[in-house]
Amino acid sequence: MCQVDEDYQDGLERAEVPSVSKKCVKCKEASAAVVIRAGDTYCRGCFKEYFIHKFRAMLGKNRIIFPGEKVLLAVSGGPSSCSMLSQVQEGLSQNAHKKLRFLPGIVYIDEGGAVGQSVEERQRTVAELQAVFKATGFPFHMVPLEEVLDLPSSVVVMAPSPSEQPASAYKAAVDHFIQSDSSGCLTPQYQEQTLLPEVQESRTQVLQQLIGSAKTLTARQDLLNTLRQHLLVHTARTKGYSKLMLGDNCTRLAVKLLTSISLGRGAQLAQDTGFSDSRYGDIILVRPMRDYSAKEIAYYNYMFNVTSVFIPRLDTKTTDKASIQRLTESFVTKLQADFPSTVSTIYRTSEKLQTACRSSCTADHPDKCLLCMCALDTAVENASAFQATLTSEQLSQSKSLGATRTEIPRQIREVQYIFHLHFMPSLFLLPSNLYAPVEQCCSSGGGEDCGRAESGGGCCSSAKEPETINLKSLLCYSCQLTIKDMASVEHLPQYILSEAQKRQRRFQMREEISEFLLDDGDEGD
Repeated sequence: MCQVDEDYQDGLERAEVPSVSKKCVKCKEASAAVVIRAGDTYCRGCFKEYFIHKFRAMLGKNRIIFPGEKVLLAVSGGPSSCSMLSQVQEGLSQNAHKKLRFLPGIVYIDEGGAVGQSVEERQRTVAELQAVFKATGFPFHMVPLEEVLDLPSSVVVMAPSPSEQPASAYKAAVDHFIQSDSSGCLTPQYQEQTLLPEVQESRTQVLQQLIGSAKTLTARQDLLNTLRQHLLVHTARTKGYSKLMLGDNCTRLAVKLLTSISLGRGAQLAQDTGFSDSRYGDIILVRPMRDYSAKEIAYYNYMFNVTSVFIPRLDTKTTDKASIQRLTESFVTKLQADFPSTVSTIYRTSEKLQTACRSSCTADHPDKCLLCMCALDTAVENASAFQATLTSEQLSQSKSLGATRTEIPRQIREVQYIFHLHFMPSLFLLPSNLYAPVEQCCSSGGGEDCGRAESGGGCCSSAKEPETINLKSLLCYSCQLTIKDMASVEHLPQYILSEAQKRQRRFQMREEISEFLLDDGDEGD
């Protein structure tokens, strides 16, 4: 027990601060050149060996990239993605101890039009990155973000994924690759170069209207990330790549995890922050830099002259409270300065997350979000927190408590009925027609219902109204918030709107023939 009158002056010892004057913790001989964490001091040679080993250990441990497979590296010009490019180039060099066995390619998405850069600034940035890409000898593709306006609707459709292979398949593929290539190195690829095409000013204005239609910076950043990922996946598919390698580091993923929770993307955390992400089916996203902190990457790039290009973003030169993403980043970085284990603690938490596969998600009825392509988290039971929030929102938007039943959608009335029946029976003093069934079709002579009025399509005898797109039912909760902040959904690219119409028509058709369909349990009878 601590005593009030006890003297602690003699027992306290000052913590020893690590410095570069110490010896390397690995070789114990050379002087330390870099201090990563308290007690982790490395010399120049050991730090390079440690950095390279971590990258290859991440790829070897997961065994997702098979020998001879084509992998597309998404390089944005930042420190993390340029360091990833340097690691791949180092792993494919002749003097590498354990060579990488995949065929790399590079893709760069030019976002200058979205952030308001001039044509001269975009050309200057592209020229700098083009020189870096040519030095690697890898095929590279430079794509303007304006091309996202002309993508096909297949981008937001989950393609059939290759069949899962047993654990022994990777070892067999390595043995076969070594036998077929006795030299131990890959055949040099032809350096295909897809230079940045000339972008029309009208297309840039349409893109700026799309990004500017979001009222908040939070929604603009989220929308931009979604469009960028769609364009990356489309480029990988058209160029014949099966893996897409991203440069997200540990610090960025820690910020992304807290940001996703704040934006209501808790159900998608495992896919947004994990090593591999198979939401698109045939294209798998991998994050080999997720074990590196931003500090380690900055040290490595400085010590070994890894070139990176600064490119302004939407949140460049903004305040800490400009967006949720910017506020979370400021919070994590400032907390990391005082508590060095902050980022690693958040990161280790993300490693334990997994996504539960819902049985209702099938090929014929995909429960996937139209934008982020993650599983829908809105298809829940009536007695749930999400439905309660939805009911409260609908009721708050009604004009008065005595609103007519036609002003309240059928699904909301069902939720109200169940909730009031179990928890608030006294509220049944409301007008009796609030929970009454839908009125019968006016065109039916025998009093039968045509079924169209209840589904929102109008009476069969009434004139058909122009088809409207209800994106809310096709989006997850987080993407609903993003679309809600937009001035109009008409600014969205045509491939998103056409796929939304297709899904709506398919859902309405399924509802009309639902009573004639057999359940899975009826097939065996």
